[in-house]
Formats: sequence, C-alpha cells, structure tokens
Amino acid sequence: MYQHTPRKRYQKTLRIMDEHLPPPAKVLDLGVPNPLSGLMKDMGYEVDNTKGEDLDFDTSAVEVEGYDVVTGFEILEHMVNPMPLLKAVKAPKLVLTVPMRLWFAPAYRSKTDKWDRHYHEFEDWQFDWLLEKAGWKVIHREQWTSPSKFPLGIRPLLRSFTPRYYGVVAERDELGVE
Repeated sequence: MYQHTPRKRYQKTLRIMDEHLPPPAKVLDLGVPNPLSGLMKDMGYEVDNTKGEDLDFDTSAVEVEGYDVVTGFEILEHMVNPMPLLKAVKAPKLVLTVPMRLWFAPAYRSKTDKWDRHYHEFEDWQFDWLLEKAGWKVIHREQWTSPSKFPLGIRPLLRSFTPRYYGVVAERDELGVE
C-alpha cells in the first residue's frame, strides 16, 4: 500500500490516516499538491488541496463544508498564527503533523526563500494546547524520529533517538474551549 514510500514520516502519517480515517474519506489537504497528497490519492482518498494562498490571511478554503478531514503535514509551523485557521475548519476531524522543537538545533530558517521558514517548532504540550484552545480534542498523538542515513556528528546522532515529528488526530470538541 504505502510501504514503497522511502520517507519514514510519510509511512507514519499514512498509517495514522488509515487507522483513524480509512479511505474513501474526503480530504482537504493544506498546501498545494505534493507527494504525500498523491500517496493519499493512491490509497483511495478523495483529496483536494488548497491553492497556495497565505493561510494566515485567507482561511476560506477550510470554511467549506463536506470534507471528512482536514490534513496539514508540516505546514502550520510556516504560519505566523495558526489559531484562526484551526478555529475556521468546518471538517469534523484534523490530522496534523508538525516538527518538534529540538533543544540542540534552532528553528529552521531559509536564507534564500522568504516563505520557507519556521515561525514555530512545537513541543507536544504546546501543540496540544493550541488545538484545545482552538476547539479541538486530541484523540491520538504520536512522535517519531528523523534519523539521517549517516549519523556522523553530534546532531545526526541526536536525531537518531530524539523525536522530530509530532502527529495528532483531533476531533471537534463539542464543549469547546473559548
């Protein structure tokens, strides 16, 4: 099914999707079409992607009803403020992954691309709290590492056992936290 995917994070993410919202679910994936949304389509999901709009300013894509889930894989860290987007989602479920804050490395910042930078890298409790404040209840959480193929040096060695990615499945909290 998705074992051919060389990337550990894709395999983990697709397994989480399959366990908590198996195909054929209607998915709105935050971000333009990408390899992971392509793999979801291959698995039998009906996937639409956002169009590359700045989600800090334009949340209209997630305000559309009829989706079973909104997914966002390593995208919320690029937003200055993900709270309005999370509050605006009309779908009943979220499946999200974010990079975790690493104590031994600063947040990612491209020196050549003004859009390719992380405004946030989360600790698990921070991300859970953000979701809770936006009206979501986390029903599944998982962390995983991102080891390099050649763990030479202190950072690659630390990455081999320090979780780098945090994945959650959340449902709309009927009680809501305002």
